[in-house]
Amino acid sequence: MAITSANQLELLQTAEAVAREKMIDPALVIEAMEDSLARAAKSRYGAEMDIRVRIDRKTGRAAFTRVRTIVADEEMENYQAQFTLDQSRAYFRPAQPGRDEYWLRAGARIDPATTQPEIGDELHEAVPPVEMGRIAAQSAKQVILQKVREAERDRQYEEFKDRVGTIINGTVRREEYGKVIVDIGRGEGVLGRTDKIGRESYRPNDRIRCFIRDVRREVRGPQVFLSRTAPEFMAELFKMEVPEIYDGIIEIKAVARDPGSRAKIAVISYDSSIDPVGACVGMRGSRVQAVVNELQGEKIDIIPWNEDQATFLVNALQPAEVSKVVIDEDGGRIEVVVPDEQLSLAIGRRGQNVRLASQLTGLDIDIMTETDESERRQAEFAERTQLFMDALDVDETLSQLLVAEGFTSLEEVAYVEADELLSIDGFDEDTVEELQARARDRLEEAAQKALDNARALGADDTLIGFEGLTPHMLEALAKDGVKTLEDFATCADWELAGGWTEVNGRRVKDTGLLEPFDVSLEEAQTMVMTARVMLGWVNPDDLVPSGEDEAEAAESDEGDQEEAAARV
Repeated sequence: MAITSANQLELLQTAEAVAREKMIDPALVIEAMEDSLARAAKSRYGAEMDIRVRIDRKTGRAAFTRVRTIVADEEMENYQAQFTLDQSRAYFRPAQPGRDEYWLRAGARIDPATTQPEIGDELHEAVPPVEMGRIAAQSAKQVILQKVREAERDRQYEEFKDRVGTIINGTVRREEYGKVIVDIGRGEGVLGRTDKIGRESYRPNDRIRCFIRDVRREVRGPQVFLSRTAPEFMAELFKMEVPEIYDGIIEIKAVARDPGSRAKIAVISYDSSIDPVGACVGMRGSRVQAVVNELQGEKIDIIPWNEDQATFLVNALQPAEVSKVVIDEDGGRIEVVVPDEQLSLAIGRRGQNVRLASQLTGLDIDIMTETDESERRQAEFAERTQLFMDALDVDETLSQLLVAEGFTSLEEVAYVEADELLSIDGFDEDTVEELQARARDRLEEAAQKALDNARALGADDTLIGFEGLTPHMLEALAKDGVKTLEDFATCADWELAGGWTEVNGRRVKDTGLLEPFDVSLEEAQTMVMTARVMLGWVNPDDLVPSGEDEAEAAESDEGDQEEAAARV
């Protein structure tokens, strides 16, 4: 096949037809044709040559050009497509009659009559069109098909990447190894085994609605991953069924699902006249029922969201009743007390209710009955009573009075204002004075014993003299091998104050060495940095915050930093 005037226009018509069929840019098809013609020309003139083809977008005429580039002497590799600066001077001449050639520099034509050659200049020479045999034509066809296929894949990726997080309707094509292949219009989506609702089954040509979870480029083309189990799928379904959510009057704050079984969704209304739960339920449950039907009968609890964590949790544990809620904000845990007869309802079948409530609130939830809590309180009461009896050498009645008034430790008894103890019935000044004296004596004895133990374990004076560490802290550190100021300075703040680690999706507690002494993370950070400053590991000037965003922190911490520098 030769590129003659008889078939020049046919090139453009073919490109437009292919582009229209594949829904891609006609320019991409023409570029693919240019590449295929250039490859065919190389097979005719030599693979080492740099042959380029340009198809005129208006006439369809194909122009074949040989390109040679000026390179440095040491970079010369291909004499058919390159020449050195010295070699180029023989060719660097004005255009001659009968020779269709020109020079380009950075894509623009240059005049050899007024310009000197430079590295990077290109000589473009026209070469005759080629006759394409059967093999060359077949090769050109493969190049065009490959380019068109790549352009089609790029078009699919660009189309679907912006639709991640939305719902799409499709038709089931087939099922392969537990995965469902879905026709989604201009491409295919994959509904994985774990993204299907358990009891659902599909047949070819079934209509299906899915959530676009992710779109990725892969070797075999763009992959669209679908899901029907994602919590976001339920949220999008409610957005379609509830106009107030679509308009932003009602917001979905959190969703937790056990796909195919049960779900909880927390909503809030920004219009006081609209009940968020009622709006999501709809007239006679019409709105929520539409979502339930789409999710194959999945039961949905619609819960009013509340900024107060305790209130929100009480709502999230519905239909169970909650007697009391205790929140550990630092640990991200929450303790819930329910009536004895409500325990199974609060936990739910196989722990489903409490698990969904935990996902909804983002907290680890411990549930106990009122009986269990009462027994725990009694055990704590007895333990503290015995503590005061042993430490203060008093009878059970007096110890119980102290515990009943909220005293939990010897420190509180020793250093509390005397008026607080005098407010207890039956306590006079002599009794209060004696109790506080005994408490201080016991604390001093315990402190001295702890200090002696720390020394016996090898704690040296550099650590013992460090401000902020009590004898009991020194003992705990020495038992764990922290015996010098250098050892202390190498500790991480969470090693001292404790923290939480994410393991297999669950928060696991890391107990800190000084956590029993109520040392916060901020206090641990301050002590460790002070130790490093004292050792010369850190420059105190580097601890001063900088920048506009930290100006307020700098003002609030200025006094603390000056004090730390003074200690150093």
